Amino acid sequence: MPRIQFDKPALSIKQHIELLRERGLAITDEALAREYLRYVGYYRLSGYMLPFQKGGQGEDRHRFVNTPSFHDIVDLYTFDRKLRLLLLDAIERIEIALRAALSTVLAVDHGPHWYLDPTHFDPRYDHGDFLERAKKDIGHNEPRRRDLFMAHYYDHYSNPPMPPSWMLFEALSFGPVSMAIKGLEKGNRKRIAREFSIPEPAMKSWPHCLSYIRNLCAHHSRLWNRTFTIRPFAPREFADDFADQGRIYAQLAVAQIFMKKISPMSQWSDRLQALLDEYPAITPARLHFPNRWQQRAVWR
Repeated sequence: MPRIQFDKPALSIKQHIELLRERGLAITDEALAREYLRYVGYYRLSGYMLPFQKGGQGEDRHRFVNTPSFHDIVDLYTFDRKLRLLLLDAIERIEIALRAALSTVLAVDHGPHWYLDPTHFDPRYDHGDFLERAKKDIGHNEPRRRDLFMAHYYDHYSNPPMPPSWMLFEALSFGPVSMAIKGLEKGNRKRIAREFSIPEPAMKSWPHCLSYIRNLCAHHSRLWNRTFTIRPFAPREFADDFADQGRIYAQLAVAQIFMKKISPMSQWSDRLQALLDEYPAITPARLHFPNRWQQRAVWR
């Protein structure tokens, strides 16, 4: 495809409001529109305008259909923001539980510094790269960057040269933790999977998926109407819930399965239902939820 010169001008807030009105968007509260365009931005909001526009490739693809209002755009944006916060709440608990499992299971089986031994990982896993990244994250060669608890180890111990696993995995971000779990030797990964009552292939897949979603949420990226490139493993037990692995429902199902195990008294699924009830125009079907999803075993 030939490349052309970019020639779109930057528009003021007033010009954006005029443009939206020309395209058929009803703006009855101009002060609200100015506020969102100023503090959220036209470009971010434009992703939430797509379902209200004609679409396609024609010159009128940005034309709004059936005269939606700016409030409809705001509702969709706000719903998505609350969905990100809800997912982050679950992922925080899951992430902490996974970190704990690496120590309470593998450190007990193989010793506090088990991660230094490459035989505990799949031969295809780049163990050397993992250690180098871990050293950088914990300030192994940069004492000034060390957290207080990490500095305590280095100040008091010279061997082994790195801290025990419960310190290390507490200091690493979720991305390296999830990739370390994915790279474990299969028997070790099975041990971790049993802690959460999930099949081993799910333990290889799901933490990686949740780490990816966490990054999306942390960068305020859109979850609504997104097709996820990193897709979760579909266990036979919940095959119907993972029929469309690229959509948000499958990701929410992963979070719920973990939450039922690590926090059985949690009302996280009720909060998801309450969020959907708060925005009735954003139906579960628009999020690619299956019919009668609340009655499925995952959510009961």
